[in-house]
Amino acid sequence: MSRSSRQRYREFVKQYKQGRLDEATDGAQPKAEDGPKGRRRQFLRDYLRWLTPHRGALAGVFLLALLVAAIQMIEPLFMRFIVDRILLRTGLDTPTRLSMLHLVGGIFVGVVVVSHLLNAFKDYRQRLLNVGVMLSLRRALYHRLLHLPLPRLWEMKTGGILSRLTGDIETTTGLLQMAIVSPAISVIRLLIAIVVLLLLNWRLALTALAIIPGVMVLSLVFARRVRPIYRSVRGDVELVDGRVGEAFSGIRVVRAFRQEVQELWSYLVGRHTVLRKELFAHRRELVLWTSWGLLEAGIAVVIVWFGGYLNLMGRASIGDIMAFQWYTFLLLNPVWNIVNSFSELQRSLAAMERVFEVLAMEPDKPDRPDAREAPRAVREIHFEDVSFEYRPGLPVVREFHVTVLGGSVVALVGRSGAGKTTVTDLVARFHDPTQGRILLNGSDIRDFQLRSYRDLLAIVQQEVFLFDGTVRENIRYGRHAATDAEIEDAAQRANAHEFIARLPQGYASIIGERGVKLSGGQQQRLAIARAFAAAPQILILDEATSNLDTESEQLIQASMATLLAGRTTFVIAHRLSTIRRADMILLMEEGRIVERGTHAELMEKRGTYHDMVRRQMASHGHERDEVLR
Repeated sequence: MSRSSRQRYREFVKQYKQGRLDEATDGAQPKAEDGPKGRRRQFLRDYLRWLTPHRGALAGVFLLALLVAAIQMIEPLFMRFIVDRILLRTGLDTPTRLSMLHLVGGIFVGVVVVSHLLNAFKDYRQRLLNVGVMLSLRRALYHRLLHLPLPRLWEMKTGGILSRLTGDIETTTGLLQMAIVSPAISVIRLLIAIVVLLLLNWRLALTALAIIPGVMVLSLVFARRVRPIYRSVRGDVELVDGRVGEAFSGIRVVRAFRQEVQELWSYLVGRHTVLRKELFAHRRELVLWTSWGLLEAGIAVVIVWFGGYLNLMGRASIGDIMAFQWYTFLLLNPVWNIVNSFSELQRSLAAMERVFEVLAMEPDKPDRPDAREAPRAVREIHFEDVSFEYRPGLPVVREFHVTVLGGSVVALVGRSGAGKTTVTDLVARFHDPTQGRILLNGSDIRDFQLRSYRDLLAIVQQEVFLFDGTVRENIRYGRHAATDAEIEDAAQRANAHEFIARLPQGYASIIGERGVKLSGGQQQRLAIARAFAAAPQILILDEATSNLDTESEQLIQASMATLLAGRTTFVIAHRLSTIRRADMILLMEEGRIVERGTHAELMEKRGTYHDMVRRQMASHGHERDEVLR
């Protein structure tokens, strides 16, 4: 039975106290530096490089923030002037004091209004800057994810990919505010406030400033311990979200095996664990926030108390005390912003590491420096002693040596796990051979630009994947330049036009996520139509007709003859009607070719292929005569 959230939380607390959360790494290590701190510094440098194109906007925001800070520092002086020079100045007559009060008060209001308008404009420009950085990061991250090796994507799972593209990107963008703008402006405002306080009354200033350095250092050290907590929280959220995605992708399986309660339990345990960790972090932050609240109240009391004493002793005016109260707020506010920025920075840093560790990963099969465009016509594909292994020492394709002439149809047959799909994956360059080469027209396919090489391909798999969109959009996915007429022609060739025409909106009908509004056979025919529309030079059919009934398959076979003409085709299929028309049949066992030839040649040899055909005929007696021909 899976662990409860309490057990997971206790293990988390134990790791936190032992400092083991800081050691957790799950991404690529930068080459220049080792360890979590080295990675973090490297990622911060990468982030600063990302900000370089936005330096003009960043400078504008910074200047606006400085202007707002300067104006706000003037505001308490107006109050001090009104109290000391107007309200408490008994030597002037009342009309004169009223006139001065209205004049200075009007200027005061104008300064406050200008300050708030500039601050609103600064916030808007800040938002535009954040959006620009966010879109830039999101575009780069999505591009990198689309080009990562498949094993990397499998390790991250759907939940991890989505959490990085959404929450992590948004939180990382907060670095701009928390690590650059807010601390820099706060430091400048702090310095200005200290200078003004010292000029007004150095005794009150020293009293207000005495307690701040120690509390600030303590707060910074305290807040730093929060980062590993949020990193752990993000990891848990990724796992929970990934499980939710899997549950709803396989909802039929969940219901068929009555696992609704188990999935709900797994979700609640995961979310409850996240909640416990967040509260664990919140309790630590609460101590910090409470301490600052007490500090603000304490300093306010001290200023009134000690300021009153200085006033009675003739060393401070009432205006000084009131201005000091305002300046103390302006003093503590930037100090709190610095500390709070550091606390919030921990969340941003934890998210940043998850984003930039992906950006630091090497893309899948980068083009060689001298890579060239792939040829438009396929004359020959030659497998030169190809071997491939997913795990070192465990090859799934061994010494695969065969020459496939352009325009011919090659059928790969054999038991499950024989390596048939892996061979077609090698043709599609989802993987590269561990040993040997695959040559296209005499050139290693790794010498071609990957994108131009894959322009030659179309694939129809047994597990059909359709997108949530219209029928037309799904058929056109293989070639966006296809016209409506070409799309309809592809559907007719795939025997899909008839059922499409019966849909409520025909080719404009929405088929739902993964094509859930269609039957399995309809989905398969739509996938075949997509391959037809792509007009490929190399076609891979991996059990492409497995979900079709016999009548539909027979109708498609005739149109397939037209599609396959002049195209090099690799077919993985067990249905004899597909296999027997192939120009070459390769029987594979344990990754090796054990028999090769046409259907008639292999039947005459009376070997393994002959026995396989006989077993299939026993279960499909009505095909016997046709197969033997």
